[in-house]
Amino acid sequence: MFRQNHRRLFNRRGNSFGNRGNGHFPRGGRSTPSYNPAMFIHDAAEFSIEEFTPTHSFSDFQIHSILKQNISLKGYKVLTPIQDAAILPILDGKDVVGIANTGTGKTATFLIPLIDKILKNDREKVLIVTPTRELAIQVEQELTDLARGTHIESVICIGGVGIGSQIHKLRRSPHFVVGTPGRLKDLESRRQLDFNSFRSIVLDEVDRMLDMGFIVDVRYIVSKLSRERHSLFFSATLPEKVQKIMSDFARDPLVISLKSQPTPASVNQDIVKLNGRDKIDVLDELLTNREFEKVLVFGRTKRGIDRVASALVERRVTVATIHGNKSQGQRRKALELFKNNKVQVLLATDIASRGLDIKDVTHVINYDLPETYEDYIHRIGRTGRANKKGNALTFV
Repeated sequence: MFRQNHRRLFNRRGNSFGNRGNGHFPRGGRSTPSYNPAMFIHDAAEFSIEEFTPTHSFSDFQIHSILKQNISLKGYKVLTPIQDAAILPILDGKDVVGIANTGTGKTATFLIPLIDKILKNDREKVLIVTPTRELAIQVEQELTDLARGTHIESVICIGGVGIGSQIHKLRRSPHFVVGTPGRLKDLESRRQLDFNSFRSIVLDEVDRMLDMGFIVDVRYIVSKLSRERHSLFFSATLPEKVQKIMSDFARDPLVISLKSQPTPASVNQDIVKLNGRDKIDVLDELLTNREFEKVLVFGRTKRGIDRVASALVERRVTVATIHGNKSQGQRRKALELFKNNKVQVLLATDIASRGLDIKDVTHVINYDLPETYEDYIHRIGRTGRANKKGNALTFV
């Protein structure tokens, strides 16, 4: 329903729904998006999650025995739809474009064949480009797990941390380089990285890269790549700008599109009407319920997130925060605390709305409305992952 109506539901106003009593929206009259989420949310009970029967199994793939062992140690037993459709073509060396919702196992989809490729040819080098530091860290961690017990080396190249150690590791010619566009370009400008030397390239979450303003950087990186390359391209959506990069990047690719419901079928969605009450009081009241065990709360501004965090701490709620003003070390620690259930609530801006795979998030709460429908989809996609039910609430 929303796909048909979202353009008329979005409009530009000076304030947004729910801006009551919090006082943390930007000053200066900046217009902010506003829409009525009640018109497109649904209850997960309205949808049945189709039972998926994969055509293949991990044991079917002609991959290195150590890699199979590591897959088993990760607890991966049944292929997800994108893995079932894409791993074999990637193993065969085909360029692949994968369009699939978040939480569908895309990272393992490209890592498994690429690790196997390096185990069979030590001279191979792989470049993986991600939109955010957090996603780069997540990809590198998955890579470390799947390559355990092998000679494969990797380096993560992201901002927010010193560049010196990254340069040192690059001089050892690692098999995998995982990084964000800005830092990768910086390293290339310092002649520490040669994009032309990579024969296997992954662009991950491309639509998010464009949303974050990386379109020029991504086009630059693509322009510097070797024409003889294995190109893998993953995105949750395929708008026109993404299609243009895809056409320049991949050559005669196999396009695998597995998007299903416009909103995740596994997520119960509802609105919370404030009716004049202060948002922080409503949030605190919700968090006292036992089922709100692991809650991701999204706000629009960095300053606003910090204010909400301070208010919750005063009310003896355990919280961590993640936003653009945090150092990389602070962001990593916040994620670890939340992932390991050391805090009940992670407060975040949209920096955490894509790519992060955090197990068993019980609730996502939109404390402030997201700017776009796509941002809403990616926010609520942090819960209800891996065929588990989740819950998303939006304050209005």
